[in-house]
Amino acid sequence: MAVNGAKRPVRVADCSGANCDPGEFMFNQANNGPIDAITGDYLAEINLANNAEAYNAGKHPGYEQTALDGFRLTLELINKHKIKVVLNAGALNPAGLAKEVKKLIDEKGYDLTVAYVVGDNLMDSIDDILKESGLVPHLDELNPNIKLAKDTNNFVGNPNKPIVSANAYLGARAIKKGLDEGADLIMCGRVADASPVIGIAQWWHQWSDTDFDQLAGGLVAGHLIECSAYATGANFSGFEKYATEELENIALPIAEIHANGDCVITKHPQQNGFVTEDTIRCQLLYEIQGEHYLNSCVKADLKNISIKEISKDRVFVSGTKGLPPPPTTKLAVFYKGGYQCEMLMAATGTPESIGRKYDIHEYQIRKRLRETGQLDDFDILEFQRIGVPETNPKSQIRGTTQVRIFAQSEKQVTLYGLLKAQMYNGMQHYSGAHGSMDFRTALPKEFLTYYPGVIEQAKLQEGVHILDKIATAENFSVKKFDSGHPSKTEPLTQRVSYEPTNPVDLSSFGETISKPLGDIALARSGDKGANVNIGIFVHTDEEYDWLRSLLTSGKMKELIGDDWTPDYYLERVEFPNIKAVHFVVYGPLGRGISSTPLLDGLGKGFADYIRAKYVDIPARFLSAEKYAAGMI
Repeated sequence: MAVNGAKRPVRVADCSGANCDPGEFMFNQANNGPIDAITGDYLAEINLANNAEAYNAGKHPGYEQTALDGFRLTLELINKHKIKVVLNAGALNPAGLAKEVKKLIDEKGYDLTVAYVVGDNLMDSIDDILKESGLVPHLDELNPNIKLAKDTNNFVGNPNKPIVSANAYLGARAIKKGLDEGADLIMCGRVADASPVIGIAQWWHQWSDTDFDQLAGGLVAGHLIECSAYATGANFSGFEKYATEELENIALPIAEIHANGDCVITKHPQQNGFVTEDTIRCQLLYEIQGEHYLNSCVKADLKNISIKEISKDRVFVSGTKGLPPPPTTKLAVFYKGGYQCEMLMAATGTPESIGRKYDIHEYQIRKRLRETGQLDDFDILEFQRIGVPETNPKSQIRGTTQVRIFAQSEKQVTLYGLLKAQMYNGMQHYSGAHGSMDFRTALPKEFLTYYPGVIEQAKLQEGVHILDKIATAENFSVKKFDSGHPSKTEPLTQRVSYEPTNPVDLSSFGETISKPLGDIALARSGDKGANVNIGIFVHTDEEYDWLRSLLTSGKMKELIGDDWTPDYYLERVEFPNIKAVHFVVYGPLGRGISSTPLLDGLGKGFADYIRAKYVDIPARFLSAEKYAAGMI
């Protein structure tokens, strides 16, 4: 697959998709087979904000501890095999992580150079940025059809809603610069998830910053491996045909990136898991924005991407096209949004009786809050009914459901009023009321709200600082390098959305059977700020003609059911080479994961909800042969 005469593919192994991934994952990647580089993404959107106050108070190191654990376990192998390491783990304090890694190197006497990326943390300048330009544009503002959640942008100048973190999403420029200048291990703060992989591939193949097809291929490779085991069997809607034992101790993925940007996704054979067309299609469709996937170095056009299994646990990915990046990049601002609490109550019985019980409970609480003059002080007050009881239940728990009371208010006293209203009606409860007696979640606690803005890349001071080899970590000295800005950009435009291309008459597929969509289709979904995306795919050309003709925007709204509201907006595109239809639902998560009232705050369960909905599937797609082959 390699380009004639080009340097061999660079073999990049992922070691983390979140800060919960332990250090042994880094060790496994270095120990189980030959690799050239290790990358890891330890930062979810909320990590930085969650730790900001503790870090400023000297109660948190500012970086992700599991990354340092990985170095303690793996540094000997990194030194022995000359493995480059680029980690998105420095968080609020990449310099601090770099110093700790330097201490480990000095203790071992290894000849390794450590660096850290700077320029993403704008906390010291965010007030000036906002004073100069007012509220920075929201990431979704290009689309006039999108309605932002209530109070999304009311934090500017509000002393009750102070900003706690502000970080720009950086690309790969500083990473490549550090590698060009001799760094072996690079600690990043808030670079975009795929940027470490792009930086490694760009350095290895010496792509220029206008080699957009190649950079876009690196972006896709990074996207495919940056979510830990998501490419190798985790969070996989096709899990049912695999034994439970195969879904434990899953190997993390490896990308072999060619000089032209194409890649092979694979894994070490020593651990469980699997790399198939289906796992890679699922991961490609995870948390993307549509046909175009953005990074501050490149915009990847995914329309004609191709995914082909070439041998066991080896999947070839090609067809990505690159376009100039936007002149802006995402700016993640987190601020204190107020207070929130939640309570869980349970009821047992028939669906009709449980529904009436929860009606009574909600009526009692709201009436008491109205009487105390507090009902209108809530920003959010929801009574979410979870589950449906089993008919003729075999045990009490199988005949039991829950109601989740979720509340937010700028005033702490308002939430204490909710707890008092609950207690006021405590002995006037519905028949058989029960639940956890632990009221810690009912006590008001501060929550953070996410504002995804955009900022001009030209305003950022991106760079890399390389620790002097002869200096000790205590005697800290660095060489500073500026990494510049993109030499060519292209303004963002509203994302495309369209209905089925050349739809096929659904009646032409013959007899149908009403079955769950998941009997024929796999899917994956995830969160992006206030929004949820979902990609759904099938396996044959005929199935794809049916799927894309069935899944209009109107049909998706119908499948979403009672969860759809007029405030939401839907975008739809198609990926013909991988037989997928992709949607972005704007609005369900409100002001993001840190403050959303949804139980599924990351949108991960949305795909399985849609797959569970019944649709009329052509009978011939549901053949015994396909069941036997594990395709459905």
